[in-house]
Amino acid sequence: MRIGLVGTGRIGSFHATTLQALDGVDAVLVADADAPRAHALAAATGLEAVPDVDALYTEGVDAVVITAATSAHAALVHQALDLDVPVFCEKPVALDVAGTREVVEHAERSSAPVQVGFQRRFDLGYRAARQALLDGDLGWLHTVRAVTGDESPPPAAYIATSGGLFRDCSIHDFDILRWVTGREVVSVSSFGANRGAPYFAESGDVDTCAALLRFDDDLLGTVTATRYNGAGHDVRLELCGSKDARFVGLDDRAPLPTAERAMSWQRGRPYASFMERFHDAYAAELACFVEVASGRAANPCPPAEALEALYIAEACDLSRRRGGPVDVAEVRTPPAAT
Repeated sequence: MRIGLVGTGRIGSFHATTLQALDGVDAVLVADADAPRAHALAAATGLEAVPDVDALYTEGVDAVVITAATSAHAALVHQALDLDVPVFCEKPVALDVAGTREVVEHAERSSAPVQVGFQRRFDLGYRAARQALLDGDLGWLHTVRAVTGDESPPPAAYIATSGGLFRDCSIHDFDILRWVTGREVVSVSSFGANRGAPYFAESGDVDTCAALLRFDDDLLGTVTATRYNGAGHDVRLELCGSKDARFVGLDDRAPLPTAERAMSWQRGRPYASFMERFHDAYAAELACFVEVASGRAANPCPPAEALEALYIAEACDLSRRRGGPVDVAEVRTPPAAT
């Protein structure tokens, strides 16, 4: 299989080397709007660089992996679907709800699959917690808690086009909560704060947020996120049930310095980034995509799943701006035609 990679930044470079090592992948062709950057990656890895995205299809690829700037995702997905080429796209597939709906509709008309990059679905801890719930080990859930904390913030240029903390960061928590619990969020109440660099507020964003979620079975959930978690990169999930509980992310490298006099686990070097925390999950999702693109596996995360997570993020951001609770149904409803 020949795979094209669009976008050769940090995550694109990682995906390029991961794809190169996968069984069934014969060649990886890379392209970037910054052509010299694509050629530099190709020279460092022994891959083939092409002048632009169109050249990927001229050269002939069996599938594409999109890791370009967020603003380019939707157009790149549509281009691949027009050519009936399977697509893996990092989240989000579009900048807003309307653009995401267009991608969903196009994908549903196409015979080519679109797999969205929610890598937590491939993390062994999340998968084990989900299975424990499915097996009945936890009883019924009463509370779920999700945490995402970046050790240090992204640059100002990234924040300006990221879509905001709920859409860019917490959307991973929204997706995994839906996937693990099998339930839908019906209402949210959220808050945001800025105590760090001024560029967050200047972009209409926040550097720290908290949201209370109510699910369709009255399960309650909390989601918190920050760009300034000095202890290290912290991603965790707590499932609290009537019979038992499961905690995801409590390993030797979890950045959880204790205030107690003793702790029961050996603390290694804390995770410094999402790339470290989810290294194996990223590799697993790309291996899955190769199977999906080859027609040997079902698509684990189509664009419709990304749209559902985006609805929650939109509701949370609206709640933050309004200063009150929001029903998710409000953002799910398309605006009336005029």
